[in-house]
Amino acid sequence: MIREPAPGIVDAEVVEAYQRDGAVCLRGLLSADEVATLRAGIDANLAAPSPRAKVASRSDDPGFFIEDFCCWQQNEHYHRFIHTAPLGPVAARLTGSRRVRLYHDHMLTKESGTRQGTPWHQDQPYYNIDGRQNVSFWIPVDPVSRAATLEFVAGSHAGPWLMPRSFMSNEAKWFPEGSLKDLPDIEADRSAHRILGWDLQPGDVVAFHMLTLHASAGVEPGRRRRVFSLRLTGDDVTHAPRRWATSPAFPGLEAELPAGAPLEHPLFPVLWPPAP
Repeated sequence: MIREPAPGIVDAEVVEAYQRDGAVCLRGLLSADEVATLRAGIDANLAAPSPRAKVASRSDDPGFFIEDFCCWQQNEHYHRFIHTAPLGPVAARLTGSRRVRLYHDHMLTKESGTRQGTPWHQDQPYYNIDGRQNVSFWIPVDPVSRAATLEFVAGSHAGPWLMPRSFMSNEAKWFPEGSLKDLPDIEADRSAHRILGWDLQPGDVVAFHMLTLHASAGVEPGRRRRVFSLRLTGDDVTHAPRRWATSPAFPGLEAELPAGAPLEHPLFPVLWPPAP
């Protein structure tokens, strides 16, 4: 059974900040037991990555950056965490949705000394969904310094959609080249943007909209950064099949779920409200 968040963690002020900025930090949302369950899941995932796993750092990087996707059905720890931690009701409050579904899980681990950063990008253009009522949760199980945390451009979730590119080769593998506006060069003048970011402890969770521009640096030597990201969808989100492979891909879904349909499919279980 999914538990409700502690009183005051997701109050009206937090919801207003999420709607305005597209990113908020929820301090102490998770219990120590929930963090331990998630940490065990990440470690099991690292020990046996799925066929969808990707190494996202170069061979000359002194660290190592690995990602994996859509493992909740095989990973008992992920499954238990998703169906007991208070992320469903939090997502409902942040997005103003009556019903919240799981979209997918995403593990991201940067080992000690990883230089590879994650460039500025939006998430939703890589996906096969349309709709504004959505939220991603970025959940570290290790302490994260301000220098190594995820950063956001406040208000960028208002749009427009920007060209998604491969992180290491900068290729437009998704929308055709020129069909979407390219990202601005945030690092060329960081002072021109209101950039948000927080140092984090296990139990803290960052929530952000799938269109909010975000990026992160590498990880300092002597520290590792194991993160679980959970993507949830609300009332207005629908299936949007693409002519190209999305990231993550959902092979065969187009034959089972028409374009424009709600995500009523076993891959996307309802997390909130709980079943009677």
